[in-house]
Amino acid sequence: MNVFQSIAAALTPMGLLWTLLIIGVATFLHELAHYALARWQGVAVKSFSVGMGPVLFQRPWRGTEWRLSLLPIGGYVEIDGMAPEEDGQGGFRQATRGFAALPAWGKIAVLLAGPLMNLVLALGLMTATFASQGVPALDRARIESVQPDSRAEALGLRAGDVIVALNGQAIPETRTAGGQTRPGWEGLRDFLATSGPKTLTVRRDGETRDFAFDWQARVNGERQLLGIGYGPDVEDASVPVAFATAVTTTTEAVPQILRAFGGLFARFFTLDLSRDENVSGPIGTAEIVSQAANVGFWALVQIATLLNLSLAFFNLIPIPGLDGGRILLVLVGSLRGRPLSFSQEQAINFAGFALVMLLMVFVVVRDVSRFF
Repeated sequence: MNVFQSIAAALTPMGLLWTLLIIGVATFLHELAHYALARWQGVAVKSFSVGMGPVLFQRPWRGTEWRLSLLPIGGYVEIDGMAPEEDGQGGFRQATRGFAALPAWGKIAVLLAGPLMNLVLALGLMTATFASQGVPALDRARIESVQPDSRAEALGLRAGDVIVALNGQAIPETRTAGGQTRPGWEGLRDFLATSGPKTLTVRRDGETRDFAFDWQARVNGERQLLGIGYGPDVEDASVPVAFATAVTTTTEAVPQILRAFGGLFARFFTLDLSRDENVSGPIGTAEIVSQAANVGFWALVQIATLLNLSLAFFNLIPIPGLDGGRILLVLVGSLRGRPLSFSQEQAINFAGFALVMLLMVFVVVRDVSRFF
């Protein structure tokens, strides 16, 4: 099987369609927020494109040319006064109208609107998930499946049992492992990684019972499995509780997202092509979505939530060419009392754009290298 066959085998047509839909909606709403904040401040928007590349269809409406472009990856808005304008002598100069004429806070509002839209969308999707599927109870592990002829089946464990204590110790909501804070229910993995007498305290049908057994974590160097599939227990939640949990979850996820981006840049500058489970490129994303499509609708919603969170924070990285980089240039100009010169801004934006493009190429190459 060659590399192209391997990639095709990892993806599914339905997964690809869902990938395009999820990314398309996230990008469309991101650009729509930029559009709305610019128009709200009286700045014209010349064009709004869904997709990139050659234009397939276009129609003027309310002073903006709305386009559908060939490549279903991303989109863009052309805001008046954001790009350089012709100087009448065959060259270009810094724009003085539209976006360029806005005060610093107005420019930042336009630039910040896109990432904030993705953040709001992520919070909305997360709230919907918690309200319909329940809020995870981090201090309990629910057994979702028991493998036939396994040690768990021999002990009498059943799907639906909720583990509430390990060796008589209640499971904490959070625990520290490897310098990172993790949900308490994940401690079951470490609990079974050591040998010795074990007791699982289980809640079943409103009653609590103990399952005691001797456990050998490894036999002849091979890790032993209890034979259960498990995850956090869940509790029904109202919409306000679901929203509060979504905000808390997002806040707790910020350090992990920043570490993931930091790891990506470290691998980029050292040309480390080894696989990173925390950051996926387009092929890896489509592969994950393909798997989620086989699981069900709410798995796809979770992927859409993560993608919008990633898009929000990635765009806020202060690299020229990204929204965060443009915001940084506005702040620098505000502190200086005057904007950067045309040549300075062009050079900085070109360097930032080149870095982003190289980073994208690196991610794609790393994605494809997994199949060789």
